[in-house]
Order: sequence, then C-alpha cells, then structure tokens
Amino acid sequence: MVFVKAPRLGAVKTRLGRQIGHLAAWRFHRRMLRELSRRLARDRRWRCVLVVTPDDGAIAEWPRDIPRIGQGRGDLGQRMARAMAAVPAGPVVLVGGDIPGLGPEHVDRAFAALRRAEVVFGPAADGGFWLVGLRRGRRARQLFRDVRWSSPQALTDTLANLPAAARVALVDELADVDTAEDYRRFLDRGT
Repeated sequence: MVFVKAPRLGAVKTRLGRQIGHLAAWRFHRRMLRELSRRLARDRRWRCVLVVTPDDGAIAEWPRDIPRIGQGRGDLGQRMARAMAAVPAGPVVLVGGDIPGLGPEHVDRAFAALRRAEVVFGPAADGGFWLVGLRRGRRARQLFRDVRWSSPQALTDTLANLPAAARVALVDELADVDTAEDYRRFLDRGT
C-alpha cells in the first residue's frame, strides 16, 4: 500500500510548503508519485494498492489499472489502520509517498521480515517511520493509538502499543522529506 495525498497545490506536504513554498512542495510530491509508481506499482512480487486522500482524489501520475482505495476520515493512525485492516488475510506493508530512496528491494525485505516477525518497521532518521508492515492486517487497529505523529517519538509511541511478546523487525533506515533541510539533502543527492 502506498499511502498518499492527491496532488493538490497547497494541500500536500504543507509543513514543507511553508518552508520552501507550496509550488515547490507540490512539484516534489508529484515527482515522488511518478517515481514510486515506476518503482513499485508494477512489481509482480506483490499487489500494489494506492491509498489516497481525499477519497475521490485523482492521481494522474499513478497507473489507472492499479487499485485505489480512499483513506477515509480520522487522524493519520486511524486512516492507516483502516487501510491495513482492509486486507482480508496475509501480510500487508504500507509505505509513505515522500521517501526518495525507496525501492522495491526495501519492500521485498519488509515482506521477508514478516515471515519471522509479526510487525516490521522502516525507521526514519527523524524518529518516525517510512514503512510499517503486519503479518495480519487486522491487527492494525490498536497499533496506532496515542501516537504523536510528525514527532521524534512517532516510532517509539507506535512500538509502545505492541504487546511485550510481539516479534518486531526493523529494516533499512531511510530519510523522508518533511523539512527544508530534508529537501536540500534530496536536491544535493540529485535523486
């Protein structure tokens, strides 16, 4: 599952937009949608689903034949839990749309980790996470309660919601792009 907002000027990457301008943030968001579509959507190792808000959001950058579902209402955790719980059985991996270094090898490692763990996270350098995966998607409902989103505690808060005996795996740490400094690093890498 690729969890994103529809590319509407002024409505995407708003924190980044306040720092670098909403047009630049919108262009970055559209670029990431195109790149993620190219990298992940057609990989035959998994079934890719675009999870978008608003629910009727059109995303021209995404192949039309790839399934789309709406995120629905609620905070970030409620929307992620709803999307992950919609998977009837088996493992599910959800990624964000603002991770320039994300490639199919990262998603593949997450699915491999779910063979021996119940939960997998891709930690972000800022204390959050760019990927979350569950062996059984229905367990998502309790995972995201009382999380301080967009904070250095997001991953720690989420981990605290797991039972003590839960088997957790971590995969690669990747950087997301939330601030002007993140964006400058992204530009400097030329990716």
